[in-house]
Amino acid sequence: MRSIYMIDMKICLAVYLHLKFSNCNGKRKVQYESSEPADFKVDEDGMVYAVRSFPLSSEQAKFLIYAQDKETQEKWQVAIKLSLKPTLPEDTVKESPEIEEIVFPRQLSKHSGHLQRQKRDWVIPPINLPENSRGPFPQELVRIRSDRDKNLSLRYSVTGPGADQPPTGIFIINPISGQLSVTKPLDRELIARFHLRAHAVDINGNQVENPIDIVINVIDMNDNRPEFLHQVWNGTVPEGSKPGTYVMTVTAIDADDPNTLNGMLRYRILSQAPSTPSPNMFTINNETGDIITVAAGLDREKVQQYTLIIQATDTEGNPTYGLSNTATAVITVTDVNDNPPEFTAMTFYGEVPENRVDVIVANLTVTDKDQPHTPAWNAVYRISGGDPTGRFAIQTDPNSNDGLVTVVKPIDFETNRMFVLTVAAENQVPLAKGIQHPPQSTATVSVTVIDVNENPYFAPNPKIIRQEEGLHAGTMLTTFTAQDPDRYMQQNIRYTKLSDPANWLKIDPVNGQITTIALLDRESPNVKNNIYNATFLASDNVVLVLHQKSGVQNITSSGFCSSYIPHSAWRNVVGTGPRVMDSKGREGIPPMSGTGTLQIYLLDINDNAPQVLPQEAETCETPDPNSINITALDYDIDPNAGPFAFDLPLSPVTIKRNWTITRLNGDFAQLNLKIKFLEAGIYEVPIIITDSGNPPKSNISILRVKVCQCDSNGDCTDVDRIVGAGLGTGAIIAILLCIIILLILVLMFVVWMKRRDKERQAKQLLIDPEDDVRDNILKYDEEGGGEEDQDYDLSQLQQPDTVEPDAIKPVGIRRLDERPIHAEPQYPVRSAAPHPGDIGDFINEGLKAADNDPTAPPYDSLLVFDYEGSGSTAGSLSSLNSSSSGGEQDYDYLNDWGPRFKKLADMYGGGDD
Repeated sequence: MRSIYMIDMKICLAVYLHLKFSNCNGKRKVQYESSEPADFKVDEDGMVYAVRSFPLSSEQAKFLIYAQDKETQEKWQVAIKLSLKPTLPEDTVKESPEIEEIVFPRQLSKHSGHLQRQKRDWVIPPINLPENSRGPFPQELVRIRSDRDKNLSLRYSVTGPGADQPPTGIFIINPISGQLSVTKPLDRELIARFHLRAHAVDINGNQVENPIDIVINVIDMNDNRPEFLHQVWNGTVPEGSKPGTYVMTVTAIDADDPNTLNGMLRYRILSQAPSTPSPNMFTINNETGDIITVAAGLDREKVQQYTLIIQATDTEGNPTYGLSNTATAVITVTDVNDNPPEFTAMTFYGEVPENRVDVIVANLTVTDKDQPHTPAWNAVYRISGGDPTGRFAIQTDPNSNDGLVTVVKPIDFETNRMFVLTVAAENQVPLAKGIQHPPQSTATVSVTVIDVNENPYFAPNPKIIRQEEGLHAGTMLTTFTAQDPDRYMQQNIRYTKLSDPANWLKIDPVNGQITTIALLDRESPNVKNNIYNATFLASDNVVLVLHQKSGVQNITSSGFCSSYIPHSAWRNVVGTGPRVMDSKGREGIPPMSGTGTLQIYLLDINDNAPQVLPQEAETCETPDPNSINITALDYDIDPNAGPFAFDLPLSPVTIKRNWTITRLNGDFAQLNLKIKFLEAGIYEVPIIITDSGNPPKSNISILRVKVCQCDSNGDCTDVDRIVGAGLGTGAIIAILLCIIILLILVLMFVVWMKRRDKERQAKQLLIDPEDDVRDNILKYDEEGGGEEDQDYDLSQLQQPDTVEPDAIKPVGIRRLDERPIHAEPQYPVRSAAPHPGDIGDFINEGLKAADNDPTAPPYDSLLVFDYEGSGSTAGSLSSLNSSSSGGEQDYDYLNDWGPRFKKLADMYGGGDD
């Protein structure tokens, strides 16, 4: 064994020794293991080296190396002892020649006039350098030398990645001695191999040797733990799966060399939670990470989820010196239909009132251990027996999975009082294979039908009878009665009239006899197609006496109980008939009713005399060319109507003397003038019409005939044709009303126009004339002579006082806003009228603006100028409110100035008031 001594007394990451085991068969494959894998490791070729830096005590260190034949499993071992000795200078000198020396091959050279054969270029074996070395640095690796360095002074250098290329400075070379060294620890996971080239040149830089390649392999150390791709892995497995069912795959990676033990991972399951029904329900393929089931008994209803702790270890899973890491595998057990629905009871009970549909009768409850709201849990119900007519159906409540038994067809209590249904429940999907349970569960449903008070009904409905019209009041027509389907309730039926349009009938409230109270007339407007319809109401009447704990409560036809009475609140029930009560204490209340229609087909009798039609006509004064065609109107029907006979009466004698009537057929006749001329006018012609009834009925009808003057075409030309033609009173009244309405509208329009003019004039005054104390503009309504009248007399615009003295004004035509004639109190005299030029300029400016106005009309129009003058001659009215002189001033004279100043006099002349 060869030892290396270090000055710092620490063993570096370096090769110690090389082991070889000899055997008879050199082809055997031997696997090496160290008893101290944390400190020392053995490669497949038997190379032993330290895997880490650690202090070594002065005492001897001992460990074992094991060798095992992979085929025969034979084992051998050898003991390795380590001892320390001090490092001496001579040892260093002795050790330096041990560094491997690489010599450049000689080049071809001429000798004795011919070429001398040399050795071929060497193939330098790779240099193996462990990663993560702790130094000391720089650490010598190899010495490069040329055999020509004896004669020449050479310089050595290396190039390539790690030397002069990035990452630079990892490898350096002594240019004189050619010593190649590494300057820092290497990391295989970053760079696994370095490829350098060594060069030898003279002092002038001339190449003396061909470059040689140096390959440095970084030896992998187990310095990386396995890492799982996910910390938590999720997988599923159906419940009831057989052993060997694939579940999921977990994967881990190791940054170390996968071709060595450092990167070879092995998986195993550390724990399983929960551990039921077996602690080893799953296993994992230690190389691939596939998880499979190894035991039966997966039941989602018992365990819904398993949690596995998975460990990945390098060095092929060696638990002693391999690095490991863990992850979590969560396996969810998925549901399969391995549990059929099961009824919670063997028999269910329900009740339903008769004649009711879409009512929930019973609520069927089931239990299913499968996952809720899945096809394996959802229940489907069906009725397998007890309902031959299909009166019931079962729907599934999607939330509770209960079966809701409903009634889809009415049930008659008098026919069926109880049903016993056989129902079955099964899942939407069939049970999983191999399940021993029955696929469905069965139960019975007992449904009790509750008797309720039903409507009485008439039979037949409608009831048709045939009867001649003209029956007098008090005649009994028929008996119209109703039946009550409640055979188990003793009830009295009362009858009332519901609809009788002509009020001809009455019904006995007890026995249902129908009697007339008026004359039956087929010709009544209430009779359609000879049929008269009347509707009657039949109401049952249950009289019960219910004994309550606190007393007696009577429930009669006049006061029915409308609320439910708890069954426990009654002692017994006594009535006029058999007891009928449901589980909630309900009786045959409230009363029920039914309607029936009586149709009376009225047979016609000859009770209507015929009448002439039309009742008004017109003809000419002469027999030719007009004649009057008439017919008869009879409200009776065949055979009491036509054919008709037409005739004229004997009196008055003028009828047959002036007129003649001719029968055209059984329905029409023709009336003509018998004389050659009849004076125009209106004549009433009586006509006797007889029908064909048995006995016949005749009538004298008056035909109003207008005789008029006619033109050549036979048309009347009289002025009073409208009146003569029989213009009705209603038409004349309508015409008069239209005329009156038109006149009212015209009158309202005139009134509106006048009011509008007044409002327009009132708008010109900004204040009430009685309150206006300013100077007013006097409008004299004087118009000029047109465009040619350009000479204006501006003197007319002066104050009225200056134009016309008060003394010459006639009495009686004085304006109300003028000053009185009699002597006036002392008042400042107004200054003279403004110069006409001022007003003229004002008017000229307004006229000029009007002439230039593009919107002004093209004709002469009235222009109003509101000229207010150059100022008032009176002083400020504020003096009237002066405190110094107000008490001494006499304002009574204002009453004489007219109504405009009277109010002012009242305000300031009232004294203390």
